[in-house]
Amino acid sequence: MVQFWVRFVLGPIARALYRPVVRGIENVPRQGAVILALNHRAALDTAVVALITPRAVRFLGKSEYFTGRGLKGWLMAHSLGGLGYVPVDRGNARAGLAALEAGRRVLAAQGVFAIYPEGTRSRDGRLHRGHTGVATLALSTGAAVVPVALTGTENLQPGSKRIPRLAKLEATFGTPLDFSRYEGMESSPAIRRAVTDEIMYALMNLTGLEYSDSYHKLPSQRTA
Repeated sequence: MVQFWVRFVLGPIARALYRPVVRGIENVPRQGAVILALNHRAALDTAVVALITPRAVRFLGKSEYFTGRGLKGWLMAHSLGGLGYVPVDRGNARAGLAALEAGRRVLAAQGVFAIYPEGTRSRDGRLHRGHTGVATLALSTGAAVVPVALTGTENLQPGSKRIPRLAKLEATFGTPLDFSRYEGMESSPAIRRAVTDEIMYALMNLTGLEYSDSYHKLPSQRTA
């Protein structure tokens, strides 16, 4: 019921209010397993993609978002579930494996799974080197990979404002990438890196962003 409300009631209202410019939506296959590989600029990227994609999209979400108590906790858990979040425990050494397994389950059910190859939001406006989890999923499941470029989402909550403001939003869905030529080679680190770099190259062309061949680090991870 919550997912219906989010997708078919809140979605049209949000689209009418923000009027996002969406290009290439026909590139999302109507059926079958699909990976959406997105650049990441803002916390609301997930909501934007969930509300403009014609198929239901699943994302990873921290498990603690789903365990809050009281009415607030219930509302958050059901709202995130309605947006397509899949709860995953990210607080232990097996978090990466758990995330990949969650993605595989979605794709095995012929669903649409969205992933941010950069791993975290870009704070400097550049597109950063992608982690190879997206390649592992693509190679192990055979899912088509659709690169998705988001523009303007960083302006929705400037200065960490709580209430999103009106902003010009654009989303471009690129041509699906087919990696069937690497079938059975997902165990090769070199192949995983090549596939990931091809995805990031497609995102660079779609976004027009400057590319940095280094992983993005959180402020706490940077050295002086």
